[in-house]
Amino acid sequence: MTIPHTRPELVAPAGSLRALKLAVDAGADAVYLGLRNATNARNFAGLNFDLPQIREGVAYAHARGRKVLVALNTFVRAADPKPWYEAVDCAAELGADALICADVAVMAYARDHHPALRLHLSVQASATSHEAIAFYRQHYGIQRAVLPRVLTLSQVGHLLRNAEVEIEVFGFGSLCVMVEGRCALSSYATGQSPNNAGVCSPPSAVRWTDTPAGVESRLGGLLIDRYAPDEPRGYPTLCKGRFDVGGRRDYAIEEPTSLNTLAILPELMAIGVRAIKLEGRQRSPAYVEQITRVWRQAIDAAATAAAAGAPGRYRVEPAWTATLGHLAEGQQHTLGAYERPWQ
Repeated sequence: MTIPHTRPELVAPAGSLRALKLAVDAGADAVYLGLRNATNARNFAGLNFDLPQIREGVAYAHARGRKVLVALNTFVRAADPKPWYEAVDCAAELGADALICADVAVMAYARDHHPALRLHLSVQASATSHEAIAFYRQHYGIQRAVLPRVLTLSQVGHLLRNAEVEIEVFGFGSLCVMVEGRCALSSYATGQSPNNAGVCSPPSAVRWTDTPAGVESRLGGLLIDRYAPDEPRGYPTLCKGRFDVGGRRDYAIEEPTSLNTLAILPELMAIGVRAIKLEGRQRSPAYVEQITRVWRQAIDAAATAAAAGAPGRYRVEPAWTATLGHLAEGQQHTLGAYERPWQ
């Protein structure tokens, strides 16, 4: 069973060396990053790190007492596992504090060749029960699990009461509503997905077109949505498209909004969540800096209130909401599965 912590670790995204430094300076306890290849699930052109940049980033973070987590969270190609194994060796040599892994082959290689290196179970592994997490702990020695964004608060609490590893949850950012690590929708439309190529809805497959009926967004030639001229537009993914279903045109699965758990931060802390993760390695360094600064202030405020024995004193500041609202996908927020009345 995990031990509750009053101040969870703030884990910020870094798609570039500039973003890493800004996240550290804005108060992140740890940053997570990926290599410039298909071993990470944000394999977009122009993003991620080469070896000299990782070395510099690790040195910058460690000099300030912060951690660097390396995401090796795609699934190994059976015909050629070498790039993933080399990435594990590289992360260990460069001084990474932990690996974020989804594939058991990657975890087994790290366990056998770098036993001192911490392993975090990626959200891509889709572990939504304490039994699943226990399997990875027993066989591969994981020390933390990142939960998919499909669990209610009570389900997270139940998992925490029975888990024997640290638990990390997403606090803010683009909301994946499918079974993370198992989604095939992007592959269906484009031939690429986070699972194999490290990219969901690759920009090369995205098209925006002005038409008399409105602005159309397409993915791999498929019409995802059609917008009025002044209507907020989300990035086109199949799971967040509007479709004609049963004679009604609406978001069939989920709206293009950002997860924002500021309102339930004290509850997440009270049940023992060990780390709050911010999504956005594909976003700009300015975005990373702003969301990290907001969440640093929020976590500190909630921890101060809890330490005083008055967690009810915590309030979501209007300035925090305004900043995150401006940066949210479609400029809309949601608590996601945390507030699903049907669960």
